Order: sequence, then structure tokens, then C-alpha cells
Amino acid sequence: MRSRFGSSTQAECPTIACFNKAITPLGVDFDALIAALQVYVDKHVAPVWGTPAKLVKTKGFRKGAWALVFLDKADSPGAEAYHDLTPDGLPESKVFVKSTLRNKDLVSVSASHELVEMLVDPATNMMTTGPHARRIYAYESADPVEDLSFKVNGILMSNFVYPAYFEDFHKHGSMQFDHMKKVKEPFQLLPNGYQSVFRNNKWSEMWGSVRKEKRFKKEDRRGHRSELRKKRTLKRANPAEIERLEAKARK
Repeated sequence: MRSRFGSSTQAECPTIACFNKAITPLGVDFDALIAALQVYVDKHVAPVWGTPAKLVKTKGFRKGAWALVFLDKADSPGAEAYHDLTPDGLPESKVFVKSTLRNKDLVSVSASHELVEMLVDPATNMMTTGPHARRIYAYESADPVEDLSFKVNGILMSNFVYPAYFEDFHKHGSMQFDHMKKVKEPFQLLPNGYQSVFRNNKWSEMWGSVRKEKRFKKEDRRGHRSELRKKRTLKRANPAEIERLEAKARK
């Protein structure tokens, strides 16, 4: 049995505050998106990973709740003050709407991608050994199958891997390794997927194709989970600073 390291809150059913601070149109109705994300969790993610959650639409952070925040870009006014965690020090994921659309991706797929990864590894610190003895693999549940999606309530949601994906003793084709049944063996990277690995005393990435590598390196990765793993400490969001910066931008 391979080792896993990190923390999990899978016995909890967290409330996740979903709020939109982006000026850029999402390309999907926000209420419909939250409803679809709830079904995504209830019907698809939680039965596999044991990670229930209650999503609620809010205007900002809610005390005691995790957060799924929609912002324009990583350098939008106030964005830097959202930092890495909620003001209570709880898990927070960010969806950069303008950046997502510029990359010709869908906001719904990006949001569901961030959501499933936050639910599976809320502290962004889980990792496991795998097929290569000198590498430690990040427990990211959507990155290896990135860009594949399926419809929930008529809205496209991200594919994700199953627990068996991180268990390298399974034989080729012996298990279901991802929700859309595209992965055939543990730790397989699909052409548009990637994997964060710890090797040579630092975090880096492996890609499913040269095309994916080139695209990845052109993206603004600030605020993404792959960057959080490289930090020694995570900072809490500062609501007062967020308001100050947003007010300044409105003048």
C-alpha cells in the first residue's frame, strides 16, 4: 500500500460561500452555475470521494464557511488581498474569469475544476508516492484530466480522477480511474492534463503532451493551487484591504 500524507476534512460537510466579484460576464447565469455545481458535488463527486458540501450564494466571505471566489484576474483591484485562505483560515479557491475566457476555457469547467480539487485536498498539502521512486505526486483530482468535461443541468463541468488513480498497484484497465472513463491506468496523464510533482527538492510539473506544456507556460498561474504548494506559509484574506483596494479602483 502506498503512503499518503496530508490532512483531510472528508468527515465534514462544509458550507462553501460562492461570490462573484468579476466585472467580466461569466458566460453562464451565476445562480444556474451554483445549482449545477451543487448537483456536481452531490451526484458525482461526493459518492466517489466522500466529500459532501453545501454551496451558497453570498456577497462575500461568510464566517465559518469555505469560499469559491470569482475574480477577473490575479492582478485585479483587491485580488491580491484575497491571498490563499478565507479570513477564518479556511480553504479558498479562486476562479479568474477574464483569464479563463482569454485561454478559451469555460468558467463553469474552471469553477468545477477548482471546486473538486478543494474538496479532495482542502489544505493543498496531500501527496502520495507513485510509479517513480524519487517523485512525490500532488493529490490534485482534476489536473491529470484537464479540459475534459461533461454536462450537469446542461452546464459543462470538469472531469476528475477517482481514488484508484493514485494507487499504482492497480493493473491497466482493471478499475475506473476517472469519472469519464478516459484514463486506463494509475497516474496516466491525458494529452491536455498535467501533474505537480516534488522532485529534486522542489515542486515542478509533468505534462501530458508538448502542446500542453507550451500552453501551460503561457498562462498566468498566480493564485492557482499549483503555486500554493510552493509557498512555505499560506496567508488569510484581508477583507479591509480588499474593500480599500476595490474602493480605490472605483474612483
